[in-house]
Amino acid sequence: MVNLDPEALKKEAENEINQAANPFELGEIYRKYLGSKGVVRMILKEIGSLPNEERKKRGLLAKELQESIKKLIGNRENQLKVTAGDVAKKEEETLDFAIPKIGHLHPLTQTVRMLNQLFIEMGYSLVDGPEIETDEFCFRRLNVPLDHPARDMQDTIYIEEPDFLLRTQASSIEARILAAYQPPLKVVCAGRVYRNEKVNKSNHFIFHHYQGVVVLERISLKDLFGTFTYLFKKMYGPEVIVRYRNKYYPEVEPGVGPDMQCFNCQGKGCSLCKGVGWIEMAGAGIIHPNVLEMAGIDSQRWMGFAFGLGLDRWVMTKYKITDIRTLLGGSVGYRYYENENTL
Repeated sequence: MVNLDPEALKKEAENEINQAANPFELGEIYRKYLGSKGVVRMILKEIGSLPNEERKKRGLLAKELQESIKKLIGNRENQLKVTAGDVAKKEEETLDFAIPKIGHLHPLTQTVRMLNQLFIEMGYSLVDGPEIETDEFCFRRLNVPLDHPARDMQDTIYIEEPDFLLRTQASSIEARILAAYQPPLKVVCAGRVYRNEKVNKSNHFIFHHYQGVVVLERISLKDLFGTFTYLFKKMYGPEVIVRYRNKYYPEVEPGVGPDMQCFNCQGKGCSLCKGVGWIEMAGAGIIHPNVLEMAGIDSQRWMGFAFGLGLDRWVMTKYKITDIRTLLGGSVGYRYYENENTL
């Protein structure tokens, strides 16, 4: 039987705890006294064979010892954190700040963080999904069956035909979210997508989407337009010029395409906007009832809207970048100047 002298055990533990120089040593002490094979656990195991009065007394002593050691460990843990913080602060104070910091966050990362913050403020959750997808989630669950002409609109890069591919759109995450969660829901996600595209100033075979999906009992295009209006003004200022066109997307009905006046030519027409004066910034619309039903969601009760931002174009517009190849290239020709907010 373990000799239970609470004061002696507490003093012994206290000495060891005070000598612990780091969290690892503190963890070892915790296991010694409070672990599954520790001193306190052994005391509690032996209580069952004692008479009732002795059992009660010994149980109270063991409980008090346990709480005391927990408190001592907690206090020492806080001391170690403070000490580590002081050391880090001291090291920071001794740094030679005459040496400038080199590097900055990639414009894509900066833009994703801006968008994430805006949508979090609007009550959205952040999600993610796989880049290697199946035909089911990239196409079929988005109302694109095998013989649908919409498949010809995307030059898909297959890993193993016909089932495994590199996702062509972040809408595949939407399909997974609808299948995995019950409404109501509001989510956004950002990620790389892939298509067999000819690379030029405005297109790339690797690019990025920012997908959003909302499913509620009542929703309309007015809610979608309000979301986009807020988003454009927050990202590009109150003077931003936007238009909405009817667009066809198999996963939504009706579908719309928000365009922004070209920042490079102010609507006059240039090589970046292909001479039309506008840059297509997203695809969106009211979620097709077929998409909801395939996910097991009652389309008579629930409805929603979805949107996919062409993230690279949002970045290019934000930082006045005129060639999409710059975003994924190794050139250091573009450098960030915080006071000018340009690249």
